[in-house]
Amino acid sequence: MLESETPAPSAPDASGDRRLQLLLAAAMFVLVVDTSFMNVSISAVVHDLGATASGVQGTIALEALVSAAFILIGGKVGDLIGRKRAYVIGLLAYATGALAMVLAQSLTAVIVFWAVIGGLGASLLLPAMQSLVHGNFAGEAQKKAYAMVGAAAAVAAAVGPLLGGFITTYLSWRVAFALEDVVILVVLLGIKLVRDVEYTGPRGVDVVGSGLSVVGMGCVVLGILVWQEGGDYVAALIAAGLISLVLLARWLVRRKREDKPALLDPDLFRSRVFRYGVSGQMLQQIALGGLMIALPIYLQMVLEYSAMGAGLSLAPLSLSMFAVALAAGRRKARRRASAIIRIGFALLTVGLILLIPIIPRASSGWYLVVPLLIAGAGLGLLVSQLNNYTLSPISEKRISEAAGVNSASGSFGLSFGLAFAGAIMLWTLSASFTNMTQQSDVLAPAQQQQVAKALEHDAEVMTNTQLEKQLAGQPADVQAEIVDINTDARPRALQVALLIPAIAALLGLLNSFRMLREPEPTPSAAAEGMVLG
Repeated sequence: MLESETPAPSAPDASGDRRLQLLLAAAMFVLVVDTSFMNVSISAVVHDLGATASGVQGTIALEALVSAAFILIGGKVGDLIGRKRAYVIGLLAYATGALAMVLAQSLTAVIVFWAVIGGLGASLLLPAMQSLVHGNFAGEAQKKAYAMVGAAAAVAAAVGPLLGGFITTYLSWRVAFALEDVVILVVLLGIKLVRDVEYTGPRGVDVVGSGLSVVGMGCVVLGILVWQEGGDYVAALIAAGLISLVLLARWLVRRKREDKPALLDPDLFRSRVFRYGVSGQMLQQIALGGLMIALPIYLQMVLEYSAMGAGLSLAPLSLSMFAVALAAGRRKARRRASAIIRIGFALLTVGLILLIPIIPRASSGWYLVVPLLIAGAGLGLLVSQLNNYTLSPISEKRISEAAGVNSASGSFGLSFGLAFAGAIMLWTLSASFTNMTQQSDVLAPAQQQQVAKALEHDAEVMTNTQLEKQLAGQPADVQAEIVDINTDARPRALQVALLIPAIAALLGLLNSFRMLREPEPTPSAAAEGMVLG
């Protein structure tokens, strides 16, 4: 925490400052662009690894979950072992995940090394980077460092789908992840420029709170992923997660009352502004996660676009988000931050609602341009305001801890959106396919039963081209009937999946009205730099 960090020593020369800023920005760029590469490469990864779209989607959600579940613990680990060391370990873990993507021959390797080890790396990297930026720079140089790292994240989010699509289509998705390793190697070669930031605060560890945090967030999302794969004990997993989160809240209050070390200070949530802001952050990320899993699957598995085509089709969303966030961040605010957040959620809701009826009628990505521009503009407004709004009432000495909670909330929302939208999509696909099969006049009862049984534990979004290959040898009328059912069932499943981000955006809009009832907080000096949350 900032109150326990030794102030940065005298600054090095300006050129050293600039090199360090660039290296920290490069690390953030890799951190953000990584998931974009995976999203637009789903079809290619499925093909090359012999995996399924749901398996890859679940892996993406798992990586976000691991990062969310351990990010608060990662901050404490950095306090204990040193922020610079945590930063290096995080980079090495992330590089291991990217290298696994280059060499992987099965989805299992991707799950272990990219999702789990890479996710753990991110949970160490983000809190350590926050402290290192704060401790290695002072005054105007610190503001510039925060701005450069934030800009790197924004650029990565904007160009990630295009860059990933281009490399995957014309080279290979493995090349994209190899380039991540190259960037990380360059960052590590410059590690001598980074001065460690000493932590002199209490070194006690809240083992119980840490465990409840991991079990709580982990079981909720894992339960959804298990449901998606047709597994057992779904209700037990989700219930265990929810109970753990309730117990965590009670435990933190008790530790605070007993004046013992706690995973986080529950008094942070006494601020309504902070509570509403963290809720808004989570809902925004649920919407983004649901959108970024449903649309790439639609573009690659329904329209059968290449990764480049999918990246270009997603460009209106990412580029409008980047442009609006940049413009809103530079302009002097004439409106209250809460009012801008309300407009952001309103635009996001409208864009998502417009997408839902378009999906079954769209024959190309051009049909999606206007809704994606509207949704992207809404996300841009939210990105420009939510972090500062959330952290504005927090004092200097608690800002680092509050930023960690904000990050954990957003990461959990992202993993929940990815997992829940994907699970709902596959459940709807299975139900729709089974229902249409049973109503078919072409398929015999035995064939109908065979299809229903296959879908019970193995529902899968599949292109018509893939399906036709699997149906080779079947009578022509049976092939045509099943392909027609697939053509009708997939858009319906994707429409239902898009309801998840749409509902999250609507809840965010309702939450913004609560924000408006609160007095506008005066941003603290520390909050203005917290772009990493």
